Amino acid sequence: MRVNKRALIRWKVYVDRSKMYIGYINLFMMVTIFLGAIKNTEIGKFLIAHVYVAIPILIILFMLFALLLGYWDSRLGIRSEEMRNLSSQNPVQMEILTTIRKLKENQEVLLEKINKIEKITK
Repeated sequence: MRVNKRALIRWKVYVDRSKMYIGYINLFMMVTIFLGAIKNTEIGKFLIAHVYVAIPILIILFMLFALLLGYWDSRLGIRSEEMRNLSSQNPVQMEILTTIRKLKENQEVLLEKINKIEKITK
């Protein structure tokens, strides 16, 4: 049986792209379970009694926490290092990088030759 490699790669990309949306669904389910678990506690009763105030406050706290995590990730460079490692394992990106390096080397050689010609003609 012959496997269509392009189709498998395309399906993998689709699954990878869907992870973010699945994460949102997962977050909603966890919040629902968490609220169900604490509804009989004092905090849960307070949240349920003041739901119109509690939900916006919880959303704001969640957004602040998410922004803080994103800021830490940006400061520490975790995601960029991960992407660098992933791209170094991608043969297409490595080929592009090699080509760019060769072009840069050739550009430097050509600039040196142009400078020599300009010196001779002066």
